[in-house]
Amino acid sequence: MKQMKLVLRNGMEFTGVSCGSDKTVVGEIVFNTSMVGYQEIISDPAYSGQIVVMTYPLMGQYGITDDDFESRTPSIGGLVVRECCNTPSNFRYTKTLSEELDERGIPCLSGPDTRMITRIIRDEGCMTAALVDECVSHEDAMALIAAYRPKENPVSEVSCSKRWFSRTPHHKFDIVVVDCGLKHSVIAELNRRSCNVTVVPFDASLEDILSFNPDGLLISNGPGSPDSLPDLIDVVRKLRGKLPIFGICLGQNIVSLACGAGNIRLKAGHHGGRPVRESDGGRIISAEHNHNWTVDPDTLEGSGLEVSYSDVSDGSIEGLVCRKDRICTVQFYPEGAPGPRESHFFDDFIKAMED
Repeated sequence: MKQMKLVLRNGMEFTGVSCGSDKTVVGEIVFNTSMVGYQEIISDPAYSGQIVVMTYPLMGQYGITDDDFESRTPSIGGLVVRECCNTPSNFRYTKTLSEELDERGIPCLSGPDTRMITRIIRDEGCMTAALVDECVSHEDAMALIAAYRPKENPVSEVSCSKRWFSRTPHHKFDIVVVDCGLKHSVIAELNRRSCNVTVVPFDASLEDILSFNPDGLLISNGPGSPDSLPDLIDVVRKLRGKLPIFGICLGQNIVSLACGAGNIRLKAGHHGGRPVRESDGGRIISAEHNHNWTVDPDTLEGSGLEVSYSDVSDGSIEGLVCRKDRICTVQFYPEGAPGPRESHFFDDFIKAMED
């Protein structure tokens, strides 16, 4: 197996072996604390272009299955693991993790101390990093990192290019989903609740959305900064109060901007399972996260939004609600793929449409 290394912006290097594609990749590095769900993680469009460090030491132990992808074309930048298993045990598996990554052109570094890398990101924050062949000099790798510029609008690369439909028998509601980097499991949850779904691109106009006569609007998760989508923010602003709106992850940030609130960037982001506390009653649930942004609590006044969930560890806003305008948002993944299935969030959305 080819030797490979990870070079961080702070100059530190970590060596190991290649368990995927051999191509060179430069991008933002983040860590994910999930113990399982690596297939959903590598196919989550919200990780587009990012290098993900898995904190759990063993990945690939149950292989890759054909039915568990969250998007048709995984766009993750790269993967870093302590150990990659190439002898999976699972009657459903069709490929190993290494085979899938190699076929998709995604590099994977196996072997470095992922605990140390995680602590560096936790203490210093998300930073640019490079996955390169071991023969690449330190100076050349640092030059690649210095020359890297993040994409201005990564949503445009993961959103669908034209509308598509997901129908279910005996449907009760018609929902328009704005695809900012949509996970397929979100569609499955809506179909399971008797909803026909029309998925539209991130740049769909107000007229395009209303032409489907929807009962509700969902703004999906996705990569990048919410400030890069001013047109979508304006569309949500005009639709406020006209139909129920549900925002997930990046969708919460877009809805908050449309309502007049602001967003702030987290130091290391939230990636993986984290506990969140419900504002009404104080119930704590474990939820799957993947975001670098959260709503600024100092900007909520006058927005009409109230905090419904907050992070137990750092107190950041994890959910918002506006009962008057039938708005509900969460910063985490309510469909729980991977993670606990706290599906009542979709039920709340359905209830808003019923009312």
